[in-house]
Parts: sequence; C-alpha cells; structure tokens
Amino acid sequence: MEMYLLLALIIFVIAVLMSMVGKGGGNFYVLAMVFMGITMHEAAPTSQLIMFATSTAAMIIFQKNKKVDWKLALVIDPPTDIMAFFGGYLAGYVEGMTLKIVFSVLLIVVSIFMYMKVREKPIEEKHRLGYWNRSFGEHQYTVNLWLTIPITALVGFFAGATGISGGAFKIPLMVMLCGIPMEIAVGTSSAMVAVTALMGLLGHSINGYFNLWFAMPITILAILGGIIGGKFALRSKPKNLKNIFATTNLVAGIIMMISIFMKQ
Repeated sequence: MEMYLLLALIIFVIAVLMSMVGKGGGNFYVLAMVFMGITMHEAAPTSQLIMFATSTAAMIIFQKNKKVDWKLALVIDPPTDIMAFFGGYLAGYVEGMTLKIVFSVLLIVVSIFMYMKVREKPIEEKHRLGYWNRSFGEHQYTVNLWLTIPITALVGFFAGATGISGGAFKIPLMVMLCGIPMEIAVGTSSAMVAVTALMGLLGHSINGYFNLWFAMPITILAILGGIIGGKFALRSKPKNLKNIFATTNLVAGIIMMISIFMKQ
C-alpha cells in the first residue's frame, strides 16, 4: 500500500508538469511504474488511461482560452490515432526491453531538436497542392501535409506501442515544420494526445494487459494534476514551455537508457 501511495503521488506531480507543456507524460508514467516493479506491457496501457484523462482535463482549460486549433487537429490527428491502435495491439508481441530502447532513443532525439531555436515568423505561404495555409485567431501558418501526415502516422504507432504521448513528437512537428506558435501547439497537442492515448489503450486491452482497478485511483489524481498544470501553462511564456518540454524529454530518455544498460 505504501508503494502504491508513493506511486500515486509521483503520478500527480508528473501530471501537473506534463500538462503544462502539452505532453501526456507517458514517458514518466511508464518510468515510475516500471521502477515500482510493474512490467512494461502493464505500465503502457495504464499510462495511456492516465494520459487520456489528464490531456482531456488540460484540453478543456486550453479550449476556454482559445488555444486549441480544432481544424488542424482534425486534419493531422486521424493517422496518429489509427496507427496508435495498431501499435498498442502489436506491442503485445514485442519484448518489453525492445520497447524501452525504441522509446528512450526517440525521446532523446526529440529533446535535441526542441533545444534548437524555433523560427519566430510563420513559414512562408505556399499555394501548392499539399500545403495548407491556415489562419487561427491572430496567427497564420503553413502546414506541409506531405511531411506532416506520414510523420504523425509513424508517431502514433510508436506512441501506442510504448505508452508514451504523441505530444512528445507532435509539438516539435507543429512548431518547427509548420511555424505554429508554441502556445497553440501545446493546446492543440493536448486534444490530440487524448485521442491517441485512447486508441493505444484499446489496442493494448485486446491483449488483456490492462488492469482497471489498479489504474483508476491514480488516474483520478492525475486528472486533478492535469487541471492544475493546464492553468499554470496559460501563465507561462512560450519560450519557458519549450525549454521545460525539451528538458523533460531528455531526462526521461537518459533515465530509461541507463536502466536498460544496468540490467545487461
């Protein structure tokens, strides 16, 4: 019971921090549970239930402040969600150690990209097939669908398989390739992460790894953390959000990689 209460407290803190940067936080949820002795296959679907709940709570906060670009989400998110389901299902046939290696490497790579300086001005409009010139409030940006759709599909597959959030990859995609302002990318990511996590959870559940009674209490605490984190995010500067996001990804990737080598 003491270990479970400690895990619940850790999950709450993670939910606050990750909701501030538009991430589901699956990387840290999985890490916390694995270090508590839970298998990778059981930790992944539990993480995805938590991500679904916390991202939904944070999304409500962002939506009230007009930070969610729903049209953008409806265009680029479906490939992620479909592939997240298949990723979650196929993960049942892959060794847990392999899933850990894949997820840690991807997190480290993304964190490096996020430390790079983000283009301040919207990407130049291109009036060609496959380029979507989008206006949202006072913001304008161009979405390269030729790159965005395939990347989001790949993101969904690995997110669903490993129990992490698509936000770990979608935010860099939206900010660096599409010129979307950081605060809009964070808010929109919250909405997309919720659906991706749900699809990944369904995929894992088919293989019978999901334990609802274990996951539900800590998920309720995580929802509270998601609401608090969403409110803090609205008071934070976009630059600070980017730095927090990059650092949390890097730390998670390094910790997981170290744990893998220690078991060799």
